[in-house]
Amino acid sequence: MAPADPVRTYSIRQLCREFGVTARALRFYEDKGLLAPARKGQTRVFSARDRARLKLIVQGKNVGFSLIEIREMLDLYDRKDGNAQQLAVSLKKFRGQVEALKQQREAVDAAIETLTTGCAWIEKRLTEFRPDLLPQAEDYHSILSAQLDQDHHPAPTHKLARPRS
Repeated sequence: MAPADPVRTYSIRQLCREFGVTARALRFYEDKGLLAPARKGQTRVFSARDRARLKLIVQGKNVGFSLIEIREMLDLYDRKDGNAQQLAVSLKKFRGQVEALKQQREAVDAAIETLTTGCAWIEKRLTEFRPDLLPQAEDYHSILSAQLDQDHHPAPTHKLARPRS
């Protein structure tokens, strides 16, 4: 994404395309006070500030922040202090989110391990008692049937005529 030109304006379509969001999402963010586009008649005209805020909204949602958390960080924007307050709050929230995501990853890894162990046990039991119910059984059955059909009905072979001497 190219840096925004501070005087350039953007249409809904341009921002939707650039950030992979829907027009409905942009209107929702506007309704929630996260974006404040100007109006030319019925047309929304987004500023470079709106574009920057939308970029932060999309990034925040992608890493798991709620819109309330995103708004709290965006509302602290203040050029007078070099955004120091915004940066300090964001850093605290970012670190908290990193920890939350690590815990989620551990929970997901544990769930995968439990399911993998369960699958192995189930496959073992099915192999012993009902291998025809295994997920691959249909593929195996098709291959086996094709092989058996070939063994019982060999493909015709054409004998080459011997040259007469």
